[in-house]
Amino acid sequence: MTTYYEFYNPVKLLSGEMALEQIGQELQYLQVQQPLLITDPGIRASGLLEKCLRILSLAGCPVDTIYDQTPTDSSLAVVSEIAEQYDREQCDGLIALGGGSVMDTAKGVNILVSEGVSDLLQFAGAHVLKRPLKPLIAVPTTAGTGSEVTAVAVIRDEERRQKLAFVSQFLLPHLAVLDLRTTLKLPPQITAATGMDALTHAVEAFTCLAKNPMSDAYATAAIGLIGNHLTSTVKKSSDKAGRMALANAAAMSGIAFSNSMVGMVHALGHVLGAHCHLPHGQAMSILLPHVLHYNMNKGQKNYEASLSELLVYLKGAEHFAAVSPEQRPAQTIDAIRELKNQLYELCRLPRTLSETGKVKKDQLQDIAREAVYEPSTIYNPVEMDVEDALRILQQAFDDH
Repeated sequence: MTTYYEFYNPVKLLSGEMALEQIGQELQYLQVQQPLLITDPGIRASGLLEKCLRILSLAGCPVDTIYDQTPTDSSLAVVSEIAEQYDREQCDGLIALGGGSVMDTAKGVNILVSEGVSDLLQFAGAHVLKRPLKPLIAVPTTAGTGSEVTAVAVIRDEERRQKLAFVSQFLLPHLAVLDLRTTLKLPPQITAATGMDALTHAVEAFTCLAKNPMSDAYATAAIGLIGNHLTSTVKKSSDKAGRMALANAAAMSGIAFSNSMVGMVHALGHVLGAHCHLPHGQAMSILLPHVLHYNMNKGQKNYEASLSELLVYLKGAEHFAAVSPEQRPAQTIDAIRELKNQLYELCRLPRTLSETGKVKKDQLQDIAREAVYEPSTIYNPVEMDVEDALRILQQAFDDH
């Protein structure tokens, strides 16, 4: 536990039914008259974009400028293309309607249009930005990434086959809007994958080296909500209470890891995504128990104590009390494996890297070699070398 910590969470949150209707007055407050709305083809095809545009128009803030071709794995080229549209249409603010890729893309666009530059690479890394950006409103359509409340954007550099991280408090959206209508028709497998993404954020936030009392509070609250609602919401997609619980959990997880960082699960997952185009939520779900097991086996008492405490939030106080203290860390990992298996039975969310059909065994060595240089490894509670990373990937390839 750190003796000194900093915590920063300035994002205004609108959460619940009718939250979308409040965006009009927020745009007025932010003095935005010509927003550019960024989304993706899936949201356009689902009818959700049309529904949101109708709601915004009735609320007195019609949106005329739209970019709806954001890919699943966004890139520097896409960010540049949207920034050009923003300038061409003389926009003065941004609305991101989508999952993590859309929101991270919008953050990248905001850097270019606010700084008046065309090269995003010069802002890669941590704390390069030095001043506030244009107004950005984030409306998540999945409950997983937490990007609506984070100071991080991850964008793919196609040329170098890398995922670049951009970290700055100025990347935080001005407003996050959690409206259950945006996630109500999310398919079961995406609900499951994004839920596991949020769970991974919270678990790594609670167990990494930079954890602090405030981030712990958000992380454990998120884990409790996910443990109570993820499988039931996958079973019944129209469960409104479950949808709102998962949306709030994703935001809480995002706030937690923005203030404590993540660890080895994300280091490995980012490189897997860059090399294999593996969806981030799937990578998190597959890798989480393997990394926790690796860390636990290093025998650090503080880490084992953190794992033990998480059992309360995953399985409840009664179950926790019935398990002997020395068994609790392993039982926490078993609870996550059990959740993975339940999700596989419900919606075939892959349990192993081989089940994804996107990862080949001969790629693992290169992935391991790159992962140890990922910034997230700095905050992992134990050190990792290439052989450690490769061992974890090999286990995750076959063993669920």
